[in-house]
Amino acid sequence: MGNVTEQHAERFNDSYERCIDNPKPPGFLYRFYEVFLSSSEEVAAKFKNTDFERQTRVLKASLYYLMLSCNGSPAAMAHLQRIASLHSRRQLDIRPELYDLWLASLLQAVREYDPRFDQQTETAWRQVLGYGIEFMRSRY
Repeated sequence: MGNVTEQHAERFNDSYERCIDNPKPPGFLYRFYEVFLSSSEEVAAKFKNTDFERQTRVLKASLYYLMLSCNGSPAAMAHLQRIASLHSRRQLDIRPELYDLWLASLLQAVREYDPRFDQQTETAWRQVLGYGIEFMRSRY
């Protein structure tokens, strides 16, 4: 799907595992949310009453499903459709522009938590997540 090669998926997965395994406080996914919430008042407002322990578990699964959706995995596509519906204007109303902040914030956290981060790693994250982001935007 899209421009995602097997090498992109492997590089993404390896980087993701390094980030998740990095013991640096506050933890990769918590750091992502710190960066993301500080990126915009609108984003902060959307997460006002969020249980971040639960939210980080959801994100951890979603990132994995985003990687699998690149290859058309039926389970991953079903997950992506559920998430897209939840984020649409009919439910959480996550405007398409906010995905740019989401990706920039996630890449900032990856830069901080993956000791082997480089341009190819960033490209892999952009390629793998780009498919899911476009899918979500198209169902707003």
